[in-house]
Amino acid sequence: MDNVLKLGLPAGSLQEATADLFRKAGYKITFPSRSYYPAVDDPEIHCTLIRAQEMARYVRDGSLDCGLTGHDWVVENGAAGDVVELAELVFSKVSRRPVRWVLAVPEASPVRGPKDLQGKRIATEVVNITRNWLASRGVTAQVEFSWGATEVKPPKLADAIVEVTETGSSLRANNLRIVCDILTSTPRFIAHPAAAADPWKREKMNDLVLMLKGAMAAEGKVGLMMNVRKSDVEKVLAVLPALQTPTESPLADPDWMALNTIISEDTVRHIIPRLKAAGACGIVEYPLNKIID
Repeated sequence: MDNVLKLGLPAGSLQEATADLFRKAGYKITFPSRSYYPAVDDPEIHCTLIRAQEMARYVRDGSLDCGLTGHDWVVENGAAGDVVELAELVFSKVSRRPVRWVLAVPEASPVRGPKDLQGKRIATEVVNITRNWLASRGVTAQVEFSWGATEVKPPKLADAIVEVTETGSSLRANNLRIVCDILTSTPRFIAHPAAAADPWKREKMNDLVLMLKGAMAAEGKVGLMMNVRKSDVEKVLAVLPALQTPTESPLADPDWMALNTIISEDTVRHIIPRLKAAGACGIVEYPLNKIID
C-alpha cells in the first residue's frame, strides 16, 4: 500500500500511557508479545516501538514519518531544527505536568549554583543538554553519561547529577537537593519535513493530532444533561461552572427545557445536589471520550 504513515510510538515508561491516549482518541493499539511493531486498527498506519530517547533521530533521517517523543530528547539529539513539530501533547506516566530536568546535589553539598560546578563531575543521561547548559554559563565540568540509577551516584561517583523528575520524590528519597532547573519538557508530535510536506501524510497526521488532543481535552471531564423548568433556568445556570455556555433545548412541554453542559468530573458530587435543589431533575451524567474545539 502506497499510502502508509510510519508512526513511532515511545517504548518504555510512556508506552501504556500512549496506548491509553490513542484508545480514547479512537485508535485501538495492541502490543504483541516480543514484537516492536504494535498493531493498530487503521491499515493506513504502521507503528514501530522506539525508545523516546532515539525517536527524534529516526524521524530526522526519514526512517519514520512521525513519532511521539519528549522535547528534551529532540534537543538532546540536536534535531530541533531538522524535524517539524506538529503538536504539544502534555501527558506523562505520572501526571499531566511537564517533566523537569534538574541539577541535584547531596543535601550536604556546598554547590548552590552553576558556578560551583567548575571542575566537578556530573552524571546524567542528557549529556549534550547538560554540556550546552554549562557552556552557556561559562562553566567547565566533567559530564558523564549515566546508564541509569543516576540518583545513587552522588556523592561517591559524582558530585552532582542532572536528572528528570515530575514530583521530586525520588530525589528526596535519595537525600538529594534540587539546585535549579535545566530544562522543562513535554511530549511532542514530530514529523520528518518531507512527510509534513506530503499532502496525504500531513492530512493523516493532522487528523491523528486532532483526535489525540480531543481525547486529552476530555480527560477529567463529564457531560451533564438535565431537565429544568423555564422559571428555574437562571438558578440552575448559576450553579453550573460550564466549559462553554450550556446548550439549551426546548422540550415537548413548553414550560420545560433541557440543559446540556460539560464539567470537571471531580466537581460532580458537589454540583448535582445543588442542581437538584435549584430545580433540575432527570439529571444524567455521561462519560466523554473527546472534546474537539
